[in-house]
Amino acid sequence: MEVVFDRPHALSDVTLSYCPGCTHGIIHRLIAEVVDELAIEGKTIGIAPVGCSVLAYNFFEFDMQEAAHGRAPAVATGIKRVHPDNVVFTYQGDGDLAAIGTAEIVHAAARSENICVIFVNNAIYGMTGGQMAPTTLVGQVTQTTPYGRKVENQGFPIRMSEMLSTVQGAAYIERVSVDSVPNIRKAKKAIKKAFQCQIDKKGFSMIEVLSSCPTNWGMDAAEALEWIRTDMMPQYPLGVYCDKTGEGKADEA
Repeated sequence: MEVVFDRPHALSDVTLSYCPGCTHGIIHRLIAEVVDELAIEGKTIGIAPVGCSVLAYNFFEFDMQEAAHGRAPAVATGIKRVHPDNVVFTYQGDGDLAAIGTAEIVHAAARSENICVIFVNNAIYGMTGGQMAPTTLVGQVTQTTPYGRKVENQGFPIRMSEMLSTVQGAAYIERVSVDSVPNIRKAKKAIKKAFQCQIDKKGFSMIEVLSSCPTNWGMDAAEALEWIRTDMMPQYPLGVYCDKTGEGKADEA
């Protein structure tokens, strides 16, 4: 019988430990598929900081490095400069990248560090119990905003793709989603383009992925995917925000 769908070689043959309905697993698979297709498993190094992303080192067959909370871009910078021929990426959540790690990500982009950043935006702190994150929507209920996020108290959500696209050193910034099969395909193409951007020495790239957190959102898996479409996408529109690679938008075929 012909095999038409199989586990990517770069993805470990283990059971993922994420909550039911969480889309971290989809994003992991897309990264692994890209690594396989580019034939870079032996030269890829991933950086996983604190948060749900800290578990990523259990699920990939290539080298992974732990980083302190928010410091993944700094660690990736050091590794890439020491090993310039390796492909180095960070895998970060919104509570990590957009809060304690804001300075690191901004300055990595400003220096045009030749690294890839996979930024998982689920609008909440996941691992630590569902507190408000910098990306939490106005009105969204969390453990620390039980009456909903209020602008007068907690300010507005931070749109990281829009903000980093204004930094001169950024080469490629795109926001994607994994809420549906068509969007998953587009997300993979964006991730692959970001990795190719690094291979071609074009500079800093970031792919922001809108992702679900059913457990902390208090929803089932189907409701969470719909919430991405109805609530998150209006606040965080999908699309390319910066592309200096000279190759145009990631293919959508």
